[in-house]
Amino acid sequence: MDKPGKSRSMKALIILPTYNEKENIENIIQAISNNHPSLDILVVDDHSPDGTGEIVDRLAQKHPRLKIIHRSGKLGLGTAYIEGFKYALQKDYDCVFEMDADFSHNPQDLPRLLEEINRYDLVIGSRYIPGGSIVGWGPVRYIISMGGNVLARWILKLPIQDCTAGFRCYKTRILKELPLDEISSEGYGFQVEILFHCHLKGFSIKEIPITFTDRQVGQSKMNKKIVIEAFKRLIQLRRKHF
Repeated sequence: MDKPGKSRSMKALIILPTYNEKENIENIIQAISNNHPSLDILVVDDHSPDGTGEIVDRLAQKHPRLKIIHRSGKLGLGTAYIEGFKYALQKDYDCVFEMDADFSHNPQDLPRLLEEINRYDLVIGSRYIPGGSIVGWGPVRYIISMGGNVLARWILKLPIQDCTAGFRCYKTRILKELPLDEISSEGYGFQVEILFHCHLKGFSIKEIPITFTDRQVGQSKMNKKIVIEAFKRLIQLRRKHF
């Protein structure tokens, strides 16, 4: 599914969904700016009780490339990204990144994804291809992640090794062709669902290896409810499309 294309400079946006990331948010914004100052940043904050949104408001006064959307409550990862995608389309960005705000994804990898998006429709920072790795996970978390990827590939016939990856770059033109308002997953199942629609559309997809590092501060958003929701959505998609 890899289709080479022409290389050119792109207007790019990074979407950072946040909920209680006060320990990380200022540092991640600074790290992104240091590694690729041409990238714009959009924080989508779910009314974090710890004041994450207020920190971003303060930073945005000094950083013209930083914007924030304040949401009314904890509405979920998937809807945060969809709101960010729609913002990117409205502002005529050429490409848009998904990225965690907790340093699980290394800002130093941003130029690598940006380089590849010149040639592909979707670029995925992959933990599960040669050269990719995970630092800081225990065996239970690793088994859950690997199991989820095996199920996604089998149930939805996806030729991607890291279907649940959250470090991605999309050409915005392909987002116009995706049923964004029909994507119902609120947790990490969102990553599988939108990947499935990209695959159905025949978009070119490239995985590049990254090192994923478990968060050092703050609390993981992964829980049993998210895992169950993702599995149910896999079954629904299978029944609808196969």
